[in-house]
Amino acid sequence: MSTTSRQFTLASRPHGAPTNDNFEFKSKELPSLKKGEVLLRTIYLSLDPYMRGRMSDAKSYADPVEIGDVMVGATVCQVETSKNDKFSEGEWVLAYTGWQTYAISNGEGLMSLGKEPTNPSYALGIMGMPGFTAYMGLLDIGVPKAGETVVVAAATGPVGATVGQIAKIKGCKVVGVAGGSEKCAHAVEKLGFDACIDHKADDFAEQLEKACDQGIDVYYENVGGKVFDAVLPLLNTSARVPICGLVSQYNATSLPEGPDRMGMLMGQLLTKRIKMQGFIIFDDYGHRYDEFAQDMQKWLQDGKIQYREHLVEGIENTISAFNDMISGKNFGKTVVKINSPL
Repeated sequence: MSTTSRQFTLASRPHGAPTNDNFEFKSKELPSLKKGEVLLRTIYLSLDPYMRGRMSDAKSYADPVEIGDVMVGATVCQVETSKNDKFSEGEWVLAYTGWQTYAISNGEGLMSLGKEPTNPSYALGIMGMPGFTAYMGLLDIGVPKAGETVVVAAATGPVGATVGQIAKIKGCKVVGVAGGSEKCAHAVEKLGFDACIDHKADDFAEQLEKACDQGIDVYYENVGGKVFDAVLPLLNTSARVPICGLVSQYNATSLPEGPDRMGMLMGQLLTKRIKMQGFIIFDDYGHRYDEFAQDMQKWLQDGKIQYREHLVEGIENTISAFNDMISGKNFGKTVVKINSPL
């Protein structure tokens, strides 16, 4: 019996925020399985900010999605049918099958999660790319020391929440930046941050300066824009700035208005001897995943790391869920539940 996959393919390149017109939502009948192949039933789809760059044809660290191709994304799937000796029916796998309900794989690149994993969607978040990104960016580039002040933007997102909690484990003062009083309360009361500042507040920069009365030693950059503008003058000598993302700029169609402040930035980097470094997690740190997984599993077991998912039901809601995430309307790691488990 043939299987039909419902899928989102890229129809045109977005100008600003993606719209339904930039995608085609269609049904595709999949071919019969060949020897060595498996039919994957998508259970969870991860939505992440990097996807906005893949919709564009601007030169970047990864090739753009071609027009007519299925939109990319990490997935947690179950093997529905197998003609591959390495995978059995019902087995859970971490895959990269994108925005679709079913896919066929030859088994390459699949990571088994076993028959009955606890919280399988965690492989897309705290135990996957976002958690790994938080861990390596903070510890390898930020190198936080006990007693230092760490500031993290998008503080309740899957990366920012993890950065702040690891910094607390390392003995730092942690100040988060988030949008809205509910998220800020969550960062302090549930995640254990010392403070969290609402970037929507009229006096945001003044509040941040007051919270960081000893300056900022590590700023984990997820956002850019006005948040970085407020952070820059507070950076201490020898501060470290891991650059993970610039979500405030992903839908921009022009440079911001105002004077060119590049000279001021370069002057601060020079006189304060600030280290600012971007990174691409699997390109730069893929060989260190086991080190991360060992630490993170222990922290989760010990209750030292709290994790929150923002679960959206139904593949048809993927585009609106993606835009909500980019604009900060989500609360936690955005995951779309595509199918019920077998």
